[in-house]
Amino acid sequence: MEHLTGLILAAGKGTRMESELPKVLHRCMGKPMVCHVIEAAREAGADRIVVIAGYKSEEVHAELGDSVLYAEQTEQLGTGHAVLCAKEQLGTEGSTMVLCGDTPLISARTLRQLADAHEKAGNGVTVLSAILEDPKGYGRIIRDAEGHFLKITEDKDCTPEEKEVCEINSGMYLFDTAMLRDSLGKLTNDNAQGEYYLTDTIELIKAAGGRVDAMPVEDVTEILGVNTKEQLKTAEQIMKEKKA
Repeated sequence: MEHLTGLILAAGKGTRMESELPKVLHRCMGKPMVCHVIEAAREAGADRIVVIAGYKSEEVHAELGDSVLYAEQTEQLGTGHAVLCAKEQLGTEGSTMVLCGDTPLISARTLRQLADAHEKAGNGVTVLSAILEDPKGYGRIIRDAEGHFLKITEDKDCTPEEKEVCEINSGMYLFDTAMLRDSLGKLTNDNAQGEYYLTDTIELIKAAGGRVDAMPVEDVTEILGVNTKEQLKTAEQIMKEKKA
């Protein structure tokens, strides 16, 4: 894939970790969580990595050094706002993979599959999805009767029928960079939370004629986000089993 940027969301404090350390710097198998994500992106072909730091960003800089580029999100105004903060570092060409700094189990293999599916279909954006037995709390991937992608509906906005859908949004995406930049310029925070949602860019790209699809991950443990020390232990356990 020509010119792939890995954009990693790493600005959150992670209040539920009950720690002063930025969430993404908590260690999993001896390495900060965000480092596992950076390695997966690099192995998948990302020729540059941009880390969006926020809470105690100086500690994130100190840990990662000059191995990556940085963007600053000083206020937490949503995922769309985070990516907007990195607009200058995105460039205008190629593709941008948006990843989460708190998903240490994501693999290079899955990210390569995502890139292949995206390229083959000529998509404007490809969402990394997962089929979960219990999708509660996640945004759902809504498809039409033929299985074509329609939209992502947040859990709290789902109709009773949509709540039955088991395909969920992992929060990781592959965008055509030019289309992403264009849609970021049209984002609004006209919602209950007063936040800028990255998922809104998907509707904007679709409305502009871009092709959108979702690719379910083969191993659902890869999309597990770590929000608590308990979840960190679980992630570490899964990582140990995979390495063994």
